Amino acid sequence: MTENRSKSGLTAASVSRAKPKEKPYKLSDRDGLYLLVEPTGGRVWRMNYRIHDKQKTITFGRWPELMLGEARERLLDARRLLGRGVDPVEHAKLEKVAQSLAASHTFEAVAGEWLEKITAEGAAPMTVKKARWLLAKLYPAVGRRPVKEISAHELLLALKKIEATKRYNTASRARTAASQVFRYAIATARAERDIASDLRGALITPKTTHRAAITVSTEAGALLRTIDGYDGLPLTRTALRMLAHVFVRPGELRWAEWSEFDLEKRVWTIPGHKMKMRRSHMVPLSRQVIAILEEIEHDATFSPLLFPSLRSVDRPMSDNTINAALRRLGYSKEEMTGHGFRALAATLLNEMGCWNPDAIERQLAHAESNSVRRAYARGQYWDERVRMMQHWSDYLDQMRDGATILRPKFGHSGS
Repeated sequence: MTENRSKSGLTAASVSRAKPKEKPYKLSDRDGLYLLVEPTGGRVWRMNYRIHDKQKTITFGRWPELMLGEARERLLDARRLLGRGVDPVEHAKLEKVAQSLAASHTFEAVAGEWLEKITAEGAAPMTVKKARWLLAKLYPAVGRRPVKEISAHELLLALKKIEATKRYNTASRARTAASQVFRYAIATARAERDIASDLRGALITPKTTHRAAITVSTEAGALLRTIDGYDGLPLTRTALRMLAHVFVRPGELRWAEWSEFDLEKRVWTIPGHKMKMRRSHMVPLSRQVIAILEEIEHDATFSPLLFPSLRSVDRPMSDNTINAALRRLGYSKEEMTGHGFRALAATLLNEMGCWNPDAIERQLAHAESNSVRRAYARGQYWDERVRMMQHWSDYLDQMRDGATILRPKFGHSGS
């Protein structure tokens, strides 16, 4: 390797004019900095140094990505480290590791880990999707910030941007999602406290709005007659009819699979991972529901789902299908929603006064938090729920036909 020396150092022009040769050679600058010119034409800034009785070389970068002035600044930094007895190459390695760790400690990175965690733990796909959507709204402001360094005021500014669009509920839910990320960061030793919890009360409290529902028997009868006359897709009409009888959450109906139904025992068992409370739920099947199931013109050999999408038999109908059908029938979102069938059943069953309120709550899958009491209640109310669900289907038929509404001759089993 040949070496060209210059007392005054290199210039931008001399670096630019350097031509490759058969062998690599050096163009020396000042204070030990030199440009290594490679046979391929590549040019690399380097410095040789000695530390702890070892000869070493540090590479600062390639030209023209690193210009002469920048290379000299890197050289000065390296010489300052050497003056303190620090090896600049080892220091650079540690800096790279620190940067990598810092990147994994950003709010967005920690949030991504938390989302993976709750997915692995069996969180409902829709729950994960909503959490990801909410957190993504915070990424532009704090996504790249180390989670440990984010202040409560900084997070508040990000949430206020959402609030400024009048989406008060979204801002509130985003704060809750951020709080879960900070708690996960604390558990994984990347943050010391949940700053999102400091913001309780700092955002506008969204006005509570109840899902629209028909809860009067005469109006319910008109709704059922209108559903019978639905002129859209037959499978959508079937879903509407079945939802009225079983009053599960619309998402639980959309994801219903043939394998979950035991028509002999007349029961539909919804797996826990599909339920809001993450616990399996049993729905007694009335004669009317069995008849509705038998009307569906496909089975598990066509699709595992009762209500598959038109685009894919492995995916359920859209989450907007039920509500869109109600709109098509003339019911506005302020009058009735798919979720409203639950309120309809809860209201009218309670008004009958002959069913134990706890039995109604169990059938709505409003699960008791105490595991012992939950197990006891499940056994205590099952027979009553079977009778109640058959009576409910008979009651729907009476309302639909405009007949005299009859009260059941049996009461609840007591508390």
